[in-house]
Amino acid sequence: MAKLSVLLGVLAFASVSLAQLAVLAELNRKLYFGTATDNPELSNASYVRQLSNTLDFHQLTPANSMKWDATEPERGVFNFTGGDQIVSQAERHGQIMRGHNCVWHNQLPDWVTAGNFDNATLLSIVENHCGTLVGHYKGRIFSTATNIALLLNFSNRRLGCPQWYNSASSVKLLVAYLSLTEIFNDDGTFRQTVFFNTTGTAYIKTALRAARKADPHAKLYINDFNIEGSGPKATAVANLVKELRAEGVPIDGIGVQSHLIVGEVPTTMQQNLQFLASTGAEVALTELDIRMTLPNTPALTEQQTKDYDTVITACKNVERCIGVTLWDWTDKFSWVPGTFAGQGDACPWDDNFNKKPAYFGIVKGWLGQKA
Repeated sequence: MAKLSVLLGVLAFASVSLAQLAVLAELNRKLYFGTATDNPELSNASYVRQLSNTLDFHQLTPANSMKWDATEPERGVFNFTGGDQIVSQAERHGQIMRGHNCVWHNQLPDWVTAGNFDNATLLSIVENHCGTLVGHYKGRIFSTATNIALLLNFSNRRLGCPQWYNSASSVKLLVAYLSLTEIFNDDGTFRQTVFFNTTGTAYIKTALRAARKADPHAKLYINDFNIEGSGPKATAVANLVKELRAEGVPIDGIGVQSHLIVGEVPTTMQQNLQFLASTGAEVALTELDIRMTLPNTPALTEQQTKDYDTVITACKNVERCIGVTLWDWTDKFSWVPGTFAGQGDACPWDDNFNKKPAYFGIVKGWLGQKA
């Protein structure tokens, strides 16, 4: 710890323009700082050059190419071409890989949503899908969300894990899957989906068990939004994780998506991350961006910078918060404008791949005094 303090002290006096995000995260004993990416973006050479910069990004998540519609468009017919491309991108640069995802109510092919399957048949479909997906990437992914997640090619420049983290220092391949994604409503009740309406909560256990069987070393996550601050949804997630662990159902982590709004970061975020970690699971910020209503202004830029600082500080101060993933790093490829009309500028780099003040908000968060 003395060595870590000295290193952080040196960085604090250095120009923040020289600091890089993955380095700072790992100096704070996190496993990674990373980003999501998507296959069409990989044709942009300038984008790929920065995506491959492991000093900023030591982890990748495929935004779409491991989802159900991409991987099993027809029943029993699997296609891993898109996912393989992103995994290969990560492997070439020694980056960790998180899988995304096994079971989600969106981006499902029609054969799943309109199949009118009975309970037993749909459970067998979930089991086969999750087992085949996780099995295909066995040993190559850190975690997958059901939304279960996978980590891959963890480079040996890592400075060391917290004592609670059960991982040998020589391990270079970790696996995590965001296995189960967005299974709760904001009031803490279960979301009405084809899976819940047909099987109740049985599909949750089926997905997790199938994933664990397919890759016993994969970290399995439940992943959701609007659980950044205290509230009924976060409580429901925590209660489910505790119930699953009590029953011996494999669940290793909670993914806190962190699609946030400028000026509206929950004041209880650090407290809530600690609450989620008190379940015995690790936690990770899995899809971080902080959007604003356009046009941007100096005041909004200043607040966004502070908000990124606040979020990073919250993860830094919670030991079991293992890492942070941006939901892409540049506004050029952000999902926000296409989903939230009139909103955008959510990422730490602009459309031209220039660092924004938000980038230095992240730096400040990692460099700030630990609580």
